[in-house]
Amino acid sequence: MTIRPRRGFSAEWHSMTIRPRRGCAVALSLAAAVVASACSYGPTREAPVAIPPGIPPAAGAPVPAVDINAPGRTSYQLRPWAQGINEQMNIPVAALAAYGNAAETMRQTRPECNLAWTTLAGIGHVETRHGRYRGASLNDDGYALPPIIGIQLDGSPGFANIPDTDGGELDGDQEFDRAVGPMQFIPESWRKYGVDANGDGRADPNQIDDAAVAAARLLCENGGDLSVAENWQRAVLAYNASREYVMDVRDSAAAYSVGTTAP
Repeated sequence: MTIRPRRGFSAEWHSMTIRPRRGCAVALSLAAAVVASACSYGPTREAPVAIPPGIPPAAGAPVPAVDINAPGRTSYQLRPWAQGINEQMNIPVAALAAYGNAAETMRQTRPECNLAWTTLAGIGHVETRHGRYRGASLNDDGYALPPIIGIQLDGSPGFANIPDTDGGELDGDQEFDRAVGPMQFIPESWRKYGVDANGDGRADPNQIDDAAVAAARLLCENGGDLSVAENWQRAVLAYNASREYVMDVRDSAAAYSVGTTAP
């Protein structure tokens, strides 16, 4: 869980630019003008999917039921679901299955929360691009490698001052705390919300299943019924107290709700 305002992790991604589309700048003949609208997207490309407005973002593709009490890594039950839709959204299968597993866990244990996987995916996108920050990736066991460790929270301009709280156990820093893993939890928050969701007997913020369910717990505890706009915003602000962050998560989650890539 990063600390306001959005610096460091997001700066690299916000530097991406959009290049103008080619191939439609030529003058159209009178006959061709009839089909001019198709030229906006090229001869074989469909119009981009419109990202719906509003808060909270929609739920997206329905998540199949999961036996959350089964032994081992329950997110594996959602691999077929994730593999059917992940490419069009550019979300790794392991991450998408973890978000679905976390949302389904909340549906069965805290149904009043009404948490959608799209919100978790929006956070995962803004935080670390689903475990892919600076060349990292999720391995077969769902661990972000190399581990994703944030900057020192040393009170520098724009950042909180959080002296070390875990002896460097999670973040490797015995002087100040840092955010850890694909969902970016600081040690203090991980102690409160961390959970073993992959069945290996330990809660690890570097493992996407564990991190996704921990994020779901944080959101539900701080927001309550997330189908209510005010509650959804409060929950995301509890994750990162920045209005810009809330809108970034909203935009990403809304894009995933209609099955397209996040902005």
